[in-house]
Amino acid sequence: MVSRLAGQGGRGKLSGRMIVYDVQQVTKIYPGQARPANREISLQIQQGEIFGILGDNGAGKSTLVRQMVNLLASSAGRITLFGREVGQDPTQVTVNVGYMPQDALALNNLTVGEAIYFTAHLRGLGRAEARREQARLLELWQMGPLRDKYTPRLSGGQRRLLRLAVALAGSPPVLILDEPTNDLDPQRRKLVWEVLRRLNQEEGTTILFITHDALEAEKIIQRVGIMRDGELVALGRPAELKQSLDRKLRLELFFPPERPPALPPGVSYRPLESGRWLALLEVGEITAVLNHLDLAQLDDFRLYSTTLEDLYLHYASRP
Repeated sequence: MVSRLAGQGGRGKLSGRMIVYDVQQVTKIYPGQARPANREISLQIQQGEIFGILGDNGAGKSTLVRQMVNLLASSAGRITLFGREVGQDPTQVTVNVGYMPQDALALNNLTVGEAIYFTAHLRGLGRAEARREQARLLELWQMGPLRDKYTPRLSGGQRRLLRLAVALAGSPPVLILDEPTNDLDPQRRKLVWEVLRRLNQEEGTTILFITHDALEAEKIIQRVGIMRDGELVALGRPAELKQSLDRKLRLELFFPPERPPALPPGVSYRPLESGRWLALLEVGEITAVLNHLDLAQLDDFRLYSTTLEDLYLHYASRP
């Protein structure tokens, strides 16, 4: 609920720029379920913004964006896109929003090239323009050799890139992407973030994306909403939200699993995996801890400030 939100991000915060999406008190209850999939969600997305939604599986993230693209009717509340309710005109979302879902069964009977071409054509491009758009996106996502391949024969990562290409077809002013980097190798993930950042900076594209990977989200987002159990529990700029956390530094230690390091008395740590520990330290503790450690016995160590992942874990696990 709005009264429980941490951080800022309300109506006044965005008053200087056009509001693309205005979500007010939105609730979705599926038939036969007593517990809402999401409850009293309120947020606004401003023009030219990159907004990330974080949350565990079942937090209500995908339900919310499906309401925003008019694939699900809300049980209560109101969603407007460029000032008009999304359900008033069925073509409004189709023309203005490039939506990338987790699955896209409608593409299964099309080749890669056909999926991009027909989407661009349906978004208002003429045949020649749609062909040029097809060629541009095949090159952008490095999918040229897959042009005539039917989508069911693609790998998971290739299908993910195709859904991204389809979302971008026709250059809609708004993109809503559900887990855009799942199934992708590190090189392709890097390409995705580079393309999205460039679209935002050069064309002013408004981007909203869902992810459960806070470390990846931190590379690109400007504001974040964190969901838990169907509610929006934090909303704002990461730097603002981090101010609510203890101002501690993270020390990660990497070492041979059979030879763990000796930490000073009173310093606690959390095992992340075999041969990797995380300690949260006050600024004044850093020098003493590093002097105590035998750095020659470590494979590596990293010292850095609070991350978006810390922020996510803080809000997603609060009672």
